[in-house]
Amino acid sequence: MTTASASASEPAVSATDASAVPAPAEPAVPTAPDASASAPRARRRADGATLVCFFVVALMIVPARLVLRGLPLSLTPANILALVAAVCWLCAHFTLTLGMAKGRTPVRTALFVHLTAMVASYGYATYGYLPSDELNLADRALILLVAGAGLALMVCDGVRGADRLDLVLKTAVVAGAVIAVIGACQFLLDLDLTRYLQLPVLRYTSEDGFVTARSDFRRVAATTGHPIEFGVVCAMLLPLAAHYGFQARRLGRGALRWWACAALIGAGLMFSVSRSAVLSLAAVGIVLFLGWPARRRIQTVLVGLAFLALMRLMAPGLISTFYNLFANAGTDDSVRYRTHDYDVAAYEVSRHMWLGRGAGTWYAPKYQVFDNQYLLSAVETGLIGVTVVVALFVCAIYSGLRARHLSADPATRDLGLTLAACLVVPLVGAATFDLLSFATVTGLSFLLIGAAGSLLRTAGGEAAARAAGHDAGEDTGTVRWPARVGGAARELLRVPGGASGR
Repeated sequence: MTTASASASEPAVSATDASAVPAPAEPAVPTAPDASASAPRARRRADGATLVCFFVVALMIVPARLVLRGLPLSLTPANILALVAAVCWLCAHFTLTLGMAKGRTPVRTALFVHLTAMVASYGYATYGYLPSDELNLADRALILLVAGAGLALMVCDGVRGADRLDLVLKTAVVAGAVIAVIGACQFLLDLDLTRYLQLPVLRYTSEDGFVTARSDFRRVAATTGHPIEFGVVCAMLLPLAAHYGFQARRLGRGALRWWACAALIGAGLMFSVSRSAVLSLAAVGIVLFLGWPARRRIQTVLVGLAFLALMRLMAPGLISTFYNLFANAGTDDSVRYRTHDYDVAAYEVSRHMWLGRGAGTWYAPKYQVFDNQYLLSAVETGLIGVTVVVALFVCAIYSGLRARHLSADPATRDLGLTLAACLVVPLVGAATFDLLSFATVTGLSFLLIGAAGSLLRTAGGEAAARAAGHDAGEDTGTVRWPARVGGAARELLRVPGGASGR
């Protein structure tokens, strides 16, 4: 009995000593920074966002007419990286340890439907006889479709969390500012910096320059394939630059760099001297103005007017040129050229109404050029093909708006609206030129489609966590409030009768 009571009293004495002498707990304090310091190193490991950032740099900085030497098909470095992303996405889905998101989303479903329709069109086209040149182009088009879908899936499933998605989109904004500087040098100084970007492993697909002329002004393409493409790309990136500028100001961080990127991208849009770019920017403005607060709308209008005044000083006559592009649209040769080929398109669609004649098989100079992606898609992939292309962008727009609805975070909500506005641009641009025939705007479109899916995953996870926490609070509310009085009360609730119940 004496031994038992003595042994029973020892824990009480040791506990009192431990509480009275805190020295033994002190050595454990310096180890906490080591554990926290290892966390940033783990977050900096390469992941899906890292691969996508490399793709963005290759897509935007390497001139679009440069392709790899020694390949039987004309593939750019960005195409190769997109194919690598597709393979990585597929392999990562065979495991549970590489951080790839699982489960369906609207974007994933739309991408699979789109790819299935394109494969069906390819099978229908190659089932019969195709000339060798058209067959090679159909093979290349299928590879590019797989690459684009794989990239979008990598962004949707492999870019996890708002911080990693911001990294990808910020990389796109900075790359857009870089190509805007290249375009400014072409427009203002007649200096083509793309000549210095050619590597020994690359070759030009054509000898056409990146600078053309319109109304006594140089129309520039920067590193893209055409001035129209350059203007549309700038219209897609400008809302993202403005988004990060607004968010940096809201958080009290340095916003000047993002406003500088926005100014450069806006100037690049003007230097393209493209009617399509202005129409795309107008569509972006309508979407953003419907979701922005009144104060931001007023600020944007004032900044826009100041920007136009600055452009008038930098390039006298440029604003009037844009005005004439729309005022004289009824007699403009480029507009009439876009509308005179409807009969040809209707005839070709009637021959292969549902699945078309094959993606990539209608090309210049063998056939008449359609400066309209909807007509071109209807001819090449049929009514099914053009429907799934439109549905793909609509699903991505829905995903951005749905993420805005689900999230309580102001940054996520604003990004959802911004992505929806960016994805309206391809729908508008597809009516004014053959958008999916140009590598840069196509790659950027698939990137933003995947970004909308990734954002919806993040917002949906946050909403589910909030709902779970709310339900847990309702179910166990009678248990949670006594816990606030301290550890003793929690112990009494956990063990019936407390110490007296032993």
